[in-house]
Amino acid sequence: MKKYRSSGKYGNRFTPSLNKKDYIEFKERVRYSETDQMGVAHNKNYFEWFEIARTEYCRQKNIPYKDIEAQGYFLVVAESFCRYKMPLRYDEEFLIRVWAAEIKPKKVVFSYELLTEEEEKLIASGHTVHVVTNSRAQVCSLPEEILRKFKS
Repeated sequence: MKKYRSSGKYGNRFTPSLNKKDYIEFKERVRYSETDQMGVAHNKNYFEWFEIARTEYCRQKNIPYKDIEAQGYFLVVAESFCRYKMPLRYDEEFLIRVWAAEIKPKKVVFSYELLTEEEEKLIASGHTVHVVTNSRAQVCSLPEEILRKFKS
């Protein structure tokens, strides 16, 4: 089994020169259950927001996760990273931006930014590295049809 190690090249990256076509962006709001006693969003929720973004990205690319899994492929999280820049508080709206930073037959890397809605100030940025496996948890390649949709 091939091992994938982080090179650190995704975690330090702010938005590369992206065209509007290269990423998907949508609004979210901090729910009460996502905050601590001081009303600040707990750090674990950022990874849940990343997952929401990744799922929406795949849906908008016409490759919903459930369809990928129905074909016998799984995008297993091998690495996740988040850099926190400023806190989010209860009931705050924010933007989530997601894009596929790297697409290879056996690996997909998603990058994320959470931004303030008005000024688009960076709240947090991160990435997740996904290794493609089959139903027996063996590393394999995504079919060309799925790769084409990711790259379109």
